[in-house]
Amino acid sequence: MNPASNLILVGPMGAGKSSIGKRLARRFGLAFVDVDEAIEAQTGARIPVIFELEGEAGFRRRESELLAELCAGRDQLIATGGGAVLSEANRSLLSRSGFVVWLRTGVERQLDRLAQDRCRPLLQVPDRERRLRAMAAERDPLYRAVCDLAFDSDQRRVSVAAERLAGLLAGHWQRDAHAA
Repeated sequence: MNPASNLILVGPMGAGKSSIGKRLARRFGLAFVDVDEAIEAQTGARIPVIFELEGEAGFRRRESELLAELCAGRDQLIATGGGAVLSEANRSLLSRSGFVVWLRTGVERQLDRLAQDRCRPLLQVPDRERRLRAMAAERDPLYRAVCDLAFDSDQRRVSVAAERLAGLLAGHWQRDAHAA
């Protein structure tokens, strides 16, 4: 068992961090926080607008600042953005601040899940598959390095994936009421 107060989900876009995360948060009695949604609420601007005005570097700065704030809290399920692991400081923070689950999914499943999504700045390219494969090549080793548990989230039904992951968590994660 790996005790931690927070449960943190990492993984690529379309892996199910938000949809699975909401179900897990209810199941375990945790407050659910989607980092991208929290950034939008904090700034009053959608992620694509932040990218347009501040670039990816500006967005990543905001993301890191918010992660630091969130990770100081407890009893949360934090669904990170797919690129949160790009920063070594973020990876260290996530590892220290909770039990980290990597939601793995294949590029084919990402393409299916994101087929109608036109809001993700990093997917505004002619060849989405090539972009997703390049991102996976860069980020998968970082997800692997930071995670306490890897979970394949390719199941079609969110409810099934959430139940399976909850069962795995029961054997690997113990909520620590005393963790800082």
